[in-house]
This record gives sequence, structure tokens and C-alpha cells, in this order.
Amino acid sequence: MSKDTEVDMKDVELNELDQEKLPMTGDGPGAEKNGNLKQKEPEEDVKFTGLSKEELMKVAGTPGWVRTRWVLLVLFWLGWVGMLAGAIVIIVQAPRCKPIPEMNWWNQGPLYQIADLDAFNHDKGIKGVVEVLDSLNQLKVKGLVLGPLHTVQQDKADTLDLVSMDPRVGTDQDLLVLLDKAHKKGISVVLNLTPNPGADPWFSPDHLPKVLDKLRDAAEHWLGMGVDGVQVCGLAAASASSDWSKFQGVVQGNRTEVDVKKRALIGVVDGQDYSAVSQLLNSSGVDLILSDVLNKANSGIERAKSIHGLVSTQKQSSLAWGLGGSLGNHLASVMEKPDLVRLYQLMLFTLPGTPVFNYGDELGLVDQGSTSPKMPWDTEEEVAAEGAVKNETAEAQKTHRLTCRSWFKTLSDLRGKERSLLHGDYFHLHSSSASLAFLRLWDQSERYLTAVNWGSATLTMALNHTELSIPEQAKVKLSTDPENLAADSSVSLDKLLLGPGQAVLLTFPFA
Repeated sequence: MSKDTEVDMKDVELNELDQEKLPMTGDGPGAEKNGNLKQKEPEEDVKFTGLSKEELMKVAGTPGWVRTRWVLLVLFWLGWVGMLAGAIVIIVQAPRCKPIPEMNWWNQGPLYQIADLDAFNHDKGIKGVVEVLDSLNQLKVKGLVLGPLHTVQQDKADTLDLVSMDPRVGTDQDLLVLLDKAHKKGISVVLNLTPNPGADPWFSPDHLPKVLDKLRDAAEHWLGMGVDGVQVCGLAAASASSDWSKFQGVVQGNRTEVDVKKRALIGVVDGQDYSAVSQLLNSSGVDLILSDVLNKANSGIERAKSIHGLVSTQKQSSLAWGLGGSLGNHLASVMEKPDLVRLYQLMLFTLPGTPVFNYGDELGLVDQGSTSPKMPWDTEEEVAAEGAVKNETAEAQKTHRLTCRSWFKTLSDLRGKERSLLHGDYFHLHSSSASLAFLRLWDQSERYLTAVNWGSATLTMALNHTELSIPEQAKVKLSTDPENLAADSSVSLDKLLLGPGQAVLLTFPFA
């Protein structure tokens, strides 16, 4: 092949390569060569830098913006003034809270009487009380009433020594330890200084002046050690003496001191009706009076009359309620049936005033021929020995004690938290020979209604009050009959059905 032919062939190959670069969709002027893509130049981002100060001032001074600013300013102040006026109207129209009455330490929880310290905790005396302070604190006990602890022989005035402690119960140092540890737990300690453990608390009327002198000296001694109060029985006879005021002055003499814990003077009265108790409370000047107006000899109607008579004439802070009286009998022994322990616990905790119990009342302890039965300390779960045969009777008794204690603790805790139960007003709703129902309410707090039936027949109560607006239904808070009155269930107050030996605590909100 000649050289010219080779050149022509190369030109043909180059032309074919140029054809491949032509656009696939055809040819035309300005068309790209095949295989090359046209890339579009991205547009530059435009950033807004805002107006300058001069531009802002220029715009702000325009009439439109001036009017807008004035409108917004006026709306702001009108809204502010409107909200202030609305708040003032709400404050003025809102119901005012009722001022809380003065509360002393003996009004804040139950008092717990321990007459026989040896029977209370395995013959350990005062040291035995110290050992179980945690258990008592769990029950929300606010005061212990101990003794009498002084040296005396029954009905023998010449053996009376009110400033010397019976060595069988402990020493002064033991008492100081108890006072220190009890006070750290918020528990006050009162000494029962009733001179004579016999029939006449003061031995005889002839001995009364001399015994009151000794009592005054003893009060100075024990209060000087840090005791928080004194309790005496036979208040009617003692307060009638001209020497009573001297003793009273010693106990209550710190009332003029600022920020000082008040010392309590507690009087016990037996065998008096509510009117005599009320008069005695006024004349004796005691801080707290404990009577037996709720004893089993009185019917429900008499009990309701006594409660209403005392509440309507005396401050709640001066009233104490118990069933044992000065004799130290236990709750389960002075009621109609021992099975009614939880019923009476509920009633005592929800009455206006201070509930007072003897040791073991939280367990349903029975006297069994003695006012000093041994206190069982088996409330904690015990590990049975391997292979040991369980005593069903003993197990049933233990279960009963545990149930009573748990119920007691729940009631004590509830009373300390709810204002209606702590210092609310009392309103009688129903009473019969074997039943009682009353309402406790305080200002804008939850209302509580107690109904108890200690009789042997089922009762239907219509619970209403002419002066109060009581709803048709209420909610069960606590009940001794959970099968028929379960917690949180609703019941009709027009026809409240309560079985024999049963009690219920109902609640409804403030409207």
C-alpha cells in the first residue's frame, strides 16, 4: 500500500472518532460533543445581614410603627392591671382559712399509761421501757404516764415518800436515761404521783393537807429532773383543798417563760357525770382531765350526751378519753366483749380530745384477774424450731394481737395527719343504746365520719344533720368488716348497714 493511501485511512479514522463525539439526539449548532455534560454554575448564596442602625432608626420613626408601639404598650399595661385585679378578686372572694388552735404536746397523739413497769417488760422496770421506745414510737405515742414509782405501802400514810423511787423499778439515773432517749424521739414523760394506791388516793380527808405539801415538794423534785408533767387521781377531793393551788403553781409555773415546753397537769376523775366533770375541769385548772364517762355502764345515748356536753362547754385540748379510768383496767376487760377492741380503738382515736390507753391496749391485752397482766412482746415474726408442733390456740392469739396492733398504728398515724381528726369540730349524727355515729370536720379539710355498733344486732343508720350539708354517699377509709365494707368502696349515708360488733370510718371531701 502506498504512503498516500495510509494517510487517507488515518483521516477516515479521525473523522469517525469526531462523529462519536456528536450528541446522541442529533446535531445542530451549539450542540455538545457526545460524552461531555454541561455543568451549571451554582448561584451564589444571598445572605440577609439585616438593617443597619441608621435604617432601623429611619423605619422606627415612621407613623405606622409609632402607633403600633403605643398600641402594644397600652395592651401590656391593660393585661398586667387586669391580672392584678383578678388576683385581688380571687383573694378577697376565696374563703378564709380558719386559724389553727393552740396545740400542746399532749394533744398531738395518744397517751400511754404504764402503771406496772415490771409487768410491762419482763420485770426490767424503767430499763424495760427504754428498750421498747422504738416500738412505742412506731405507734405515734406522744406521752408516757409512768407509775406510781414512789415508795409507799397501800393505805399507810406514814410510809409515803414521794421523792424516793421504788428500788424495784429503777434509780434516778435510769429515769434520766429514759427522759433523754424519749425526748429525742419526741415522746414526753409524765409521772403518776397519786399518793396512795389504795381505795382513797389521799389516804383520808385528814391526811389531805399534809399529803398535798409532800406532793408539791415532789413535783419540784421530779420536774427539776426533766419530767414533762404530773398526773393525780382523786381530783375532786384534792382540788377542793386550799393547798391545791400551791401544787398547781409548781407544775404550771413555767407558762410565762417564752419558747419553753409546757408541763402538763393531768387529773383523773371516776364516778362523775359529764356536768360534774366539766365543772371540775373549770375549778381545778388542770390541763387535761380523764374521766370514765364512756364506761360500759353508759348506753350509746348517754355516751353521746356526755361527749356533746363536754365538747360544747370545754376546749378539746382539755379533754381526754379512755375506758380504764384510774383503776388501770385494760380496754379489752372493761368493754362488753373482748372482740370489740378495734371498735373502741377507732372510737377513742376519732373523738375530739386526747385518747388515753393502758399498756397492752394496742394488742387487746386482757386483765385475767389482775390489772397488771404480763405484756407479750411477740409482735415480730418468729422462726419456729425445726420439727416443732405449732400450738393453734397460741398462733390464733398472736395473730389477734398483731391485727390489733396494726389497726392501732394505722389509726394513730391517721389522727396525727388529718386536721379534722386532730382538732376538728364534733357533730352528733346518731345514737342508740348500742351505737354511736358522729362527724369530725375542720374548715376546708377532708371530713371524717365514725359509726360504731357494739350491740349484737345489725343496725341501719340514717346519717344526716340539720345544720350541715352531708352528701348522699361517702367512701370507706377503715372498717372492721372488710367483707361488707371494703376500703375505698362507696356507701349510702341514708341507709348505712353496720353489722353487730362492727365499726367504720368514712370520709368525704370538703365541698
